[in-house]
Parts: sequence; structure tokens; C-alpha cells
Amino acid sequence: MKSTTKEWDEVRVAFSTSIMVDTALNSLAQNLDGPDWPIKGKEETPAKYIDLNFEEVVELLQLKGQKPERLDQLVGILRETLAFDSPFGEMVTQSEASSAKENQLLKNLAKLEIPENFPVALSALEAGTLEFCKLEKLSTLGEFAVFAQGMAQAVIVGGDFKKLLNALSHVDEAALAEVLPFRRGAKGLHLAEALAQASRYADALARAEIATTWFRADLAAIEKDVASGGALARHFVLLGNAELEKRAAALLKPHLRLAPVRATAPAAPKKSGLFGWLFKK
Repeated sequence: MKSTTKEWDEVRVAFSTSIMVDTALNSLAQNLDGPDWPIKGKEETPAKYIDLNFEEVVELLQLKGQKPERLDQLVGILRETLAFDSPFGEMVTQSEASSAKENQLLKNLAKLEIPENFPVALSALEAGTLEFCKLEKLSTLGEFAVFAQGMAQAVIVGGDFKKLLNALSHVDEAALAEVLPFRRGAKGLHLAEALAQASRYADALARAEIATTWFRADLAAIEKDVASGGALARHFVLLGNAELEKRAAALLKPHLRLAPVRATAPAAPKKSGLFGWLFKK
């Protein structure tokens, strides 16, 4: 074990005022692009440890089946995560108008016609990043952009958090299409892509429910086309993957509000001969 009593006391005191004191340690580790925190559980946050002195935290880690050296990882996670606080603190002191004006990520969202209020929960971000966003109350792309812009210069992040951050920073359409229902060469976000991404998750049905509520205009356009005789499948051809197109269309079908087709009465049989001539009269 490399960590000393002095190092632990310094980092735990500094972290006591961190905005991330109640964030899961595994989420912090993943977003620092480091090894996972091996102890699972919602209670595994910095707050669980920073009130303990050096001997107490080593003892607690051992009770959880960890070697004393695990403290080195904990110190590293806390120390590197502290870099989040300084830029974030400076950011929140600015007025909202000023922040929006200077935030290049928000400008790029507007340029791409991607709504700031699009739910992060509907994105295709990996589970660890979604958990991190949830814990930090980053529920929309706009909130993600404000948070990310504030810490981007000081923090090295990894995973899908980094992917989305870089995609928005550099307007990388290919990367955006991997984590958002974004269509390369087009503007905005789209229902077909949202359903395609939803189909990859265990909670696909719940995601489809949210997607059809969010993309009301897309849904109405598809319903109108199908009601007039159009094929549902053609709205998913742009996905470029037959199996994915099939799964996405299947998720949409229960949400299509189509008027029932009225059965037409069969035509009366044509009368012929004398009776036909009489009835024509």
C-alpha cells in the first residue's frame, strides 16, 4: 500500500465538500477511464468512507474482502474526481444566459437541430454513463452539455461520456449516430433510429413507449402514410440492417393508431335476361 495517513486525510477532507460525494464509486472510476471499483452496491459512494480515519477505512475495506492496497485506488479515484469540482464551481457562478452564450456544445446542438431537452435516458449511452448522469441529475442533453463544458478542460473522461462529449464538440455525425438517434446527413433526431437503439436494450418496450411519446410528429407522419396504404417497413430502410429494421418496426406496431378499415358490401350480382331487363327499368 502506497497511500499514507496524511494523503488519506488530505483527500477525504477535500472531498467532503465535493458535489460528487454521493456518486457511486464505480461510476466515478468508469468516467475516469480507470479500473472498476470492485465492491458493488448503491451505498458504495465516497460518503461511505470519508468520515473514517486511515485505520478505520483500511479495516472497513478488509471487512469487505479487500486488501489494504485497495485504499490506493480509493485515494486515486477521489483525488482525480476532485478535478470535477473546480471547473464546475466556476461554471455555476455564471448566469444561465452567459453560460448558454459561451457554451459551444449548446451551440452545436442548435446547429444540428438536436433539442436540448432530449432525455439522456433515451440515448444509447452505456449503463455506467447513464447511471452517472442520473446521479448527477443530468436528465437532458442540455444539462449534459452545460456540465460537460464546465469540466471538459480539466478532467480526462472515458467511455461513452467521452464519446458524446467529443461528438458534440467536433460535430462528429458518425459518433453522434452511435449514442443518439441521429441520422447522418440530416438534422435533428428521429423515431426510427430511436426505436432501433431501443431494441438493443432489455427495457426495449419501455424505451419504445417513451420514444413514441417524444417523437409525436414522426409517429403521426408514419401513421398517416400507413393509413393511406404505405408500407411500414419503408420507414426503417435507412437503418441499413434488415434484422434491426424488423425489430424496430415490431416495437412501433403496438403504438400505431390506425383507424379500422371498413368492410365494403359485396356488389350485387349482375342480372341478365328478361329479369335483368325488367329491373333496369
